This record gives sequence, C-alpha cells and structure tokens, in this order.
Amino acid sequence: MVPDYTVWVPIRFVKINIASLRIKASPSRNSSEGFRQDCDYMSRKRPAKRSTSPSHPPNSPTMLRVIGGNMRGRGFRYNGDAGLRPMKDRVREAVFNLIGPAAKGKEVIDLFGGTGAMAFEAISRGATEARLIERRFPNAKMIDENAKSLGIAERIDVQAGDTFIAYKQLAPPTAPAIVFCCPPYEFYVSRTEEMLALISNMCDTAPISSLILVEADERFDFGLLPDADAWDVRTYAPAVVGLYEKLISS
Repeated sequence: MVPDYTVWVPIRFVKINIASLRIKASPSRNSSEGFRQDCDYMSRKRPAKRSTSPSHPPNSPTMLRVIGGNMRGRGFRYNGDAGLRPMKDRVREAVFNLIGPAAKGKEVIDLFGGTGAMAFEAISRGATEARLIERRFPNAKMIDENAKSLGIAERIDVQAGDTFIAYKQLAPPTAPAIVFCCPPYEFYVSRTEEMLALISNMCDTAPISSLILVEADERFDFGLLPDADAWDVRTYAPAVVGLYEKLISS
C-alpha cells in the first residue's frame, strides 16, 4: 500500500493548489470593481501602437501626377493649400473612364481650377485646350507654372477670380466641350442656389454633344440638376460624380 499512497498524495496536493488559485482569482472577475482594476492594469501594460499615418499632413506640398494619356506619369506640383481638395487618383481615373475617348478634340472649361489636374488630364488624353477659373491667385499662378513644366502652357488659360462672378462673363464654347464643376463640397450646402444656377447656365450654353461633369459628396441631391434623369451618377466615396451629355439644344 505504500507505493499507492506515495503516488496519490502529490496528485491531491496539485489539485488543491489549482483549486485555491481559482478561488483567489474569482472575486475580482465577478465584481465590477475587480474587472475595472484588471482592465486598468491591462491598459497600462499594453504597448502603444505605432502610428501608421503618413509622414506628412494631407495638405502639405507634394507632387501629383497625370494618370493617363500621352503625359501619363508626368508630375506637377501641389502647393499644399488647405482650401484645395485634389481629386484622388482613383476618382480621376474613374471619371476619365466614364468620359472615354470623348475628350479628344474638345475644349475644356474647368470652373474650379484648383491644382489644374482635371485640365492637365484632359489635355493628356487629347483635349485641344483648357480655360480655368481659380479664385486664389497663388493657385492660379501654380497652374500656370505647372502647365509650363508640362510643356502645355500655350494650351492653358487661367483666370484668377470668383467663379460665381467670372462665369457670367465667360464666353461659351463654340464647339462641343467638356465642362468640369468640381468645387469645395461645402458649396453645395452653403451656396446651393448659386451652384444650381452655375450648373444650369453651363447646361444651357454648352453646344450639343458637350459633356458636363459635376463632382459633389453625399450631401448634394443630384435630382435638383436640370434634366436630372439624364445624368449618369456614380459614387466613389466620398465623391459622388454625375456626367451629363447634352443631346438637344436648350
């Protein structure tokens, strides 16, 4: 019987120790105070995550690029103006996929010039020339400088001024054109009536076979646009893009 006793005692001893550990642990886990203490302890012990944000803020000066056409891959400067909202590459590519070969041979009117990216992209894909309105003088100068660096300065005409005033003096195109309307999204909220008047004017004065592209976000109701059912509306979050082809005279 001695061998049996010698084996049995360590086994009982181990079982008793494990049970005692469980008894000691259970009060803190069965009480809200204990649970909070455990969480506090874990939060203090958890190592901080490393930041995965870019090394530069989103509105710092950087280089943008043309993504298609004969200038594909060419870079141009963005000055970091926080008032601008450069269209993301994937959205710009989607827009020109919608436009397709229709850019070839057309004049471009860009109502909110920004960085000039939309005009540069259109010219790269065969547009003949571009007229842009940009409200901030430093940005208008930047567009001119970028056009020179891309070798297309003679095909770019930039007017510095308030679009809501300048478009009324803008000579309408005499042949089918592409009109870009890509303003700050907030304008669709704070200046809704002015935006609708601007877009309606472009639809009225553009020649037949012209394309009008409007970029907004989810706050804008594309159903308010003239001939609303004729717009091809696509979402590329956060952007919402509507493309209209003028088929009949206004």
